[in-house]
Amino acid sequence: MKSVDNQTLIPQASYAKFLRPLLPSEAFDPDPNKLLILGINLAILMLGWAIAAKLDQWNPVFLWLYLPLAIVMGNSVTVLLFSSHDLMHGGVMRNPRLNYFISLIALAIWWMPPTLWKAVHNREHHSKTNSLSDPDRSYLKEQPNTWGKWIQNQFIPSSEVHPLGLMLGMAMAWGVHGFRNLTSVLLFNHRSVDYVPASFAVSVKERWAIAREFSIVFALHLSVIAYLGFSPIQLVLGYFLPIAIGYAMAMFYIFTNHMLCEITDVNDPLINSVSLRVPKLFDLLHLNFSYHTEHHIFPAMNSDYYPVLQELLKTHYPERFNLVNGEQAWHLLMQTPRHYQSDHVLTDWSGEKSVSCPLIQTLERD
Repeated sequence: MKSVDNQTLIPQASYAKFLRPLLPSEAFDPDPNKLLILGINLAILMLGWAIAAKLDQWNPVFLWLYLPLAIVMGNSVTVLLFSSHDLMHGGVMRNPRLNYFISLIALAIWWMPPTLWKAVHNREHHSKTNSLSDPDRSYLKEQPNTWGKWIQNQFIPSSEVHPLGLMLGMAMAWGVHGFRNLTSVLLFNHRSVDYVPASFAVSVKERWAIAREFSIVFALHLSVIAYLGFSPIQLVLGYFLPIAIGYAMAMFYIFTNHMLCEITDVNDPLINSVSLRVPKLFDLLHLNFSYHTEHHIFPAMNSDYYPVLQELLKTHYPERFNLVNGEQAWHLLMQTPRHYQSDHVLTDWSGEKSVSCPLIQTLERD
């Protein structure tokens, strides 16, 4: 695959070195206030489950009154991912043991063992963002048509996706992502697994930790289901619906993070990542997760300071910075295919289309 000339790409460390002196020192201090946000959203979920456990006593005509609470619970599911994301990067506190325990509880609703998260997200994705070795990138057309590739083709936003598939995908794509990475390391744990976009391996110690943590996550979910009495109404409204809403909210951001960008063999966050403009309410609720390029430059930075960093990027790198309205980013996803034909060309499952990546930079190429 052809790649952008290395001379035109700037490594993440170079951006960080230049921008760090321009930012206030407190932007890099841990922010324990995020723990309060995390705790509040855990409490919202538990309150919602407590109310859901009594739904069998409600008159059926009033069950719709639970829907607003399900939406609030769904937002809490999203916030638990984003707050855990900051926690696992070290932006909340610097106590490793407490970090681990809290992240295990908070990430449980996402079926994500924290050791797996550190491996696939912190270690692999952040160091190899949208490269051929990034497990979070889209599949290549040249990769085998495995079950993982087929499912992603049915689910993720593209010019070919069926509306029903997209609707299911918003709620289930995270589960597919987690399942394929979990099985990849637990069952095989080598770099030749072909049903993931890019395989990776973990140490023996990490592998056992992931297995233990997943058993705890499974037990926690089973406990919630048992608490809800295995009742279909209580499970649909109190368990499945909030999780589906929360996953869909998060996937809106996640789908736009990198899928519109070209593949790069140098980790240049301004070329391979996207920041979104979204209503300020969503930035407030979701801990500035829309500032994704900023996060890739300083992963452990206090997310409250991402707007400050964004202004610096707009000043010093205006021609490189991918800053897109959320609505426009979604439109671009829905107008383009999702498999990489080359580093800067997208194609569909059949390989009949050839479309340049929507946010391809006008950089000098080989």
